[in-house]
Amino acid sequence: MKVLILCTGNSCRSQMAHGFLQSFDPALIVRSAGTEASGKLNPGAVEAMKEVGIDISHHTSDSVDLYLDEEWDYVITVCGGANENCPAFTGKVKNRMHIGFDDPSHAVGSEEFIKSEFRRVRDEIKEEFWKFYKEMVIGNKHISNR
Repeated sequence: MKVLILCTGNSCRSQMAHGFLQSFDPALIVRSAGTEASGKLNPGAVEAMKEVGIDISHHTSDSVDLYLDEEWDYVITVCGGANENCPAFTGKVKNRMHIGFDDPSHAVGSEEFIKSEFRRVRDEIKEEFWKFYKEMVIGNKHISNR
C-alpha cells in the first residue's frame, strides 16, 4: 500500500505522520511532501519524534511535484487551521482524506510551552494515524484476504 501525506511546508506535521505510519508498518510505502516544501525539517518536530523513539532526522522536505506521476492508494492532507490552505493533489489517487492538525511551528510563548505544543500535536497525530492504520490498512488486509 502506498500513502502520500501532504502539507504546505512538509517540515513538521506531515513528517511526524510519515514517521508514525512507517513505524506502524515498515512494509508500507509512505512519503510526505508539500506544495511549498521548506527544504528542511522543523527541529521541534525532529526532537518531539525522537522523544518517542522515532528518528525522522533523515527525512527530506520534498515538493509534491516529485510524486505527481505515481499512483497512490491514499493521499492524506494534514493542514489544520481555517487560515491554512491544504494542498490539492492532482496525481493518480484512489482515496483522498483530510486529517487536520494545528501547526505547532506557529506556537508562541516560552520554550517549554512551544515544546508542549509539539508534543501535543505529535500525540494527536499518532492517535489519528493509528486509527487510520487500523481501519484502512489492517481492515483492508482482512477484507482482501477473504
